[in-house]
Amino acid sequence: MEFERCIGCEACREACPNDAIQCEEIDKVDTVKIFVEGMEVEVPRDITIKDALQCLGYSLTVFPFEKAMYFPCRTGGCYSCLVSADGRFVRACITPVRKDMVIRLDEEKPVKRIVSEPEGHSVGGVGTPWWVKGKGRAVEVAVWVAGCNLRCPQCQNHNVTYESKAKPLTPEEAALKVSVARKKFSVDRMAISGGEPTLNVKWLLRFFKELRKINNDRKARLHLDTNATILDKHYIDLLVEAGMTDIGPDLKGAKAETFMKITGITDRNLAEKYLNNSWETVKYVVDRYQGKVFIGVGVPYNSFFMDKHELREIGDKLVSIDEKIQVCVLDYYPVFKRRNILRPTLKEMMEARDVLLESGLKTVLAQTPIGHIGP
Repeated sequence: MEFERCIGCEACREACPNDAIQCEEIDKVDTVKIFVEGMEVEVPRDITIKDALQCLGYSLTVFPFEKAMYFPCRTGGCYSCLVSADGRFVRACITPVRKDMVIRLDEEKPVKRIVSEPEGHSVGGVGTPWWVKGKGRAVEVAVWVAGCNLRCPQCQNHNVTYESKAKPLTPEEAALKVSVARKKFSVDRMAISGGEPTLNVKWLLRFFKELRKINNDRKARLHLDTNATILDKHYIDLLVEAGMTDIGPDLKGAKAETFMKITGITDRNLAEKYLNNSWETVKYVVDRYQGKVFIGVGVPYNSFFMDKHELREIGDKLVSIDEKIQVCVLDYYPVFKRRNILRPTLKEMMEARDVLLESGLKTVLAQTPIGHIGP
């Protein structure tokens, strides 16, 4: 979004690849009058609606099923924080308050989100079964959605993750595009990745339901790649009911310190909750939906933020869940803001794969500079 003055939302700073943008210090002495749910209040001028609500005592959260105002991405991509302002729906995380603005929080809001154009994918994601990879042609069609709750300095999809200006789509519009692309590429697999797809709950559930409605044949596979940080049992059940058949959660470490290095999350308590949710997601899907939902786990690796001992710990924990679970060790390397690490070599990635195999895992792939190797 472009405004006459900085409003301190930090969306542009988060999206700047080289940390070159600095946000202005907002003067919170000068105030404006606004109306929230019919009540006249004064808040600092040139701040976001989100920050104004926080100033007024509204509780904010990054978890979708808590009783609080939900602001998961805070950069305008996921459209989860729509509110009615002066009769139109706006994103509260990047929209500034205006004098005499009338804000309503109880109105039914549209369900939409910024989504990339569908593309054919010859490898797929971590939730793509190994036996369909490496066919030399597209094995699935995929879309990527804007907005993420993490701030990974090596984000390899940052151009999509921090997109906030593109026209958003309804779930039905996106599902139709994907379905058309499925026919174009002659595939049965349809995937969604990001950014983080799970942030906008209503959008994702309706997207899967519409995909299933259009693609009601038995061959159709609906694949979610996710960081799994906000998933819980209830949300997973809803996704399966909506039509999800495949899931690829990432496990960004066994320790909170490692998770914080990889994701850029600086709040340790939040990092621990995010990491625990991702592990619980893997266990719940295996225990509850084995044979019904295919699961493939991604494990990011670079010696810069994880040693072989922790990698072995991850392997041991996964074996305790299911030794046959598909695991892909991912070579994380400097893209976006992190410039001070090197891409793991082929030798390093093969050694990382060996560590996971030695833990007792039966199906391990390695993402390497020359492509996927294994199982």
